[in-house]
Amino acid sequence: MSRAAPARSSPRRAAPLPWLPPGVVVGGLLPALVLLLDARSGALGANPVQRAILQTGLLTLALLALSLACTPLRLLTSWTWPARVRKALGLLAFVYAALHFALYLFDHGFTPQVVLDDVLKRPFVTAGFAALVLLVPLAATSTRSAVKRLGFARWQRLHQLAYAAVALGALHYWWGVKKDHTGPLIAALIVAALFAVRLLWGRGRRRKKAKAGMRF
Repeated sequence: MSRAAPARSSPRRAAPLPWLPPGVVVGGLLPALVLLLDARSGALGANPVQRAILQTGLLTLALLALSLACTPLRLLTSWTWPARVRKALGLLAFVYAALHFALYLFDHGFTPQVVLDDVLKRPFVTAGFAALVLLVPLAATSTRSAVKRLGFARWQRLHQLAYAAVALGALHYWWGVKKDHTGPLIAALIVAALFAVRLLWGRGRRRKKAKAGMRF
């Protein structure tokens, strides 16, 4: 009696657009390179440190908002690629937030007491520092091993802190601008839209669960 040939496992399907995540990383780091070249050539103006602080802060807020927009975009369009670049965008946001804070420390002479007083007494610095603190555990748990260790439900709840971080970042931006609030207003509207989509999606999920429970 002849033995049946062992079933061959189907080859794992390669993810489409394999260049996309590394492309996002490279593209996300280009502004840092441009900033460095501008600093070396003196193109940052009379106060290069303040200019660099502003640019890294704007990049942080923009990248964090883009990372949070990935899930709504996937839900609205059924595209799969936004989920594949979300982590890269979030980590890039953390990198620029850390650079933003490092430049702030440099501007204050790396003096702990001065920085502490600034954080405690100036609301816009408090908001920015709180946003950075919230991003630290998110960056630290961005790996697959962290998801397995925490469990997906706990990991997902933890990463909802990104919404608090982006709100604090928008507030930091608003309080930090003295005259023209056009930029902060646009940032605030984008953050509000992200919250609205998240809220509506959460309500839709709860309604589906409720309807599914009523069938039994």
